[in-house]
Amino acid sequence: MILSGHAGKFSIITFEEFISVALDASRTVGIYPEIKDPVFINKHVKWADGKKFEDKFVDTLLKYGYRGQYMSENWLKQPLFIQSFAPSSLVHVSNLTDSPKIFLIDDTTVRTQDTNQSYWEITSDDYLAYISNYVVGLGPWKDTIVPVAKNYLLEPTDLVARAHAHNLQVHPYTYRNENQFLHFDFHQDPYAEFDFWINTMGVDGLFTDFAGSVHKYQELKSPHPKDATANSLLVKIAQLIAAYEGH
Repeated sequence: MILSGHAGKFSIITFEEFISVALDASRTVGIYPEIKDPVFINKHVKWADGKKFEDKFVDTLLKYGYRGQYMSENWLKQPLFIQSFAPSSLVHVSNLTDSPKIFLIDDTTVRTQDTNQSYWEITSDDYLAYISNYVVGLGPWKDTIVPVAKNYLLEPTDLVARAHAHNLQVHPYTYRNENQFLHFDFHQDPYAEFDFWINTMGVDGLFTDFAGSVHKYQELKSPHPKDATANSLLVKIAQLIAAYEGH
């Protein structure tokens, strides 16, 4: 939706401008770009050199020094995950860069946009074994991992365990702080949701619209050395309150 009062007043940030925000930061900042709807873009956009959208995408990353396998020396300097809902794009990109890739998985009713495969096909053990040759992890919609009914969590599936069995990380999406997106089990507390997914479900990462909240949760659970004094004080206060409430 475009509000008439703002039409034409603001431009859309380019991919290179987005990268520059990370590279110009005073600390190491990773990026997690998505190859968005490559089937549509490759159908309607033609480049003079005959390259595909995925080729241009990787060319830009390489131009700015993004390369290297997950946890390699170069990756640690410029962290990157490449994500896409299109498995054929991820396979193609694997021939262009060794940077880590994440296969995004939609709702159980949605088929893959490029290969027309069902949710059940792409989450089968045979397919996980196949795609693990090209990606380091999965990015499923969180409600497919733990189904929901009437805004309450149901019995979790075994997707996380099976993904881990194939040496695949799991980075579910999307975690949001607003009450309408928090299931009743979490009592309107996003920290409770983070805790459930990290410590109960055992996922390896969280894709969120509220990075600040996840950062605060991390600092509370495992303070950064620079903030150790302030955080240790907060932890002590929380412990004192908990002890007092326990009497």
